[in-house]
Amino acid sequence: MNSIINNLHDIQKRMEDACKKAGRKLSDITIIAVTKQVSTARTKEAIEVGLTHLGENRPEGLLDKQVEIKNNATWHYIGSLQTRKVRKVINQIDYLHSLDRISLAEEIDKRADSNVDCFVQVNVSGEDSKHGLTPEEVLPFIEQLSIFPHIRIVGLMTMAPNTENEAIIRSVFKSLKNLQLEIASKGYSYAPCTELSMGMSNDYEIAIEEGATFVRIGTALVGTKEGTFNEGEG
Repeated sequence: MNSIINNLHDIQKRMEDACKKAGRKLSDITIIAVTKQVSTARTKEAIEVGLTHLGENRPEGLLDKQVEIKNNATWHYIGSLQTRKVRKVINQIDYLHSLDRISLAEEIDKRADSNVDCFVQVNVSGEDSKHGLTPEEVLPFIEQLSIFPHIRIVGLMTMAPNTENEAIIRSVFKSLKNLQLEIASKGYSYAPCTELSMGMSNDYEIAIEEGATFVRIGTALVGTKEGTFNEGEG
């Protein structure tokens, strides 16, 4: 399996190039190392090279890794979270990237010991295979969240279609950026909405050019259980 440090150097170079194109600073973008498909040992390797923002998408994977890694990482829950599993994870994570329904917000507010930084998940592309609200639903949804004192909307999250058509990918990311700006302009204290979680192994450069502040990179960075670097989610 390729070393994480070599992968990171390559990714950072690509990120720098994307930042130059967009007139942005690399320091404004956080890499989330998506460790959902790799072992705890591989995850520790990521931490050793400075990748302390980690992404998991299942309660079991998250909690198993935390037993050994403890507080040495900032934890992002990037998968769809079932309401019945909120209790297991909500006080173990720093960010939730998949808030998309009021029932989930209610359960988070009920179970959280402190404020939870959340991204609202938006299905910009409209694909049936993806979770999330439609763009038209996002603002009314966020307005309903004002009654939940433990929920803070820090930004929006989306996934682009799995396509080689750069124009389609760019359009999805650009639409999310415009939506984020619209919500941020409202000045809601509980929803500053300054962040954009978008871009994965196969499209993070485009996402950065279009305003991403968090990119979720898995296979291109830490690999998979099988040691391959195939394209896919993360």
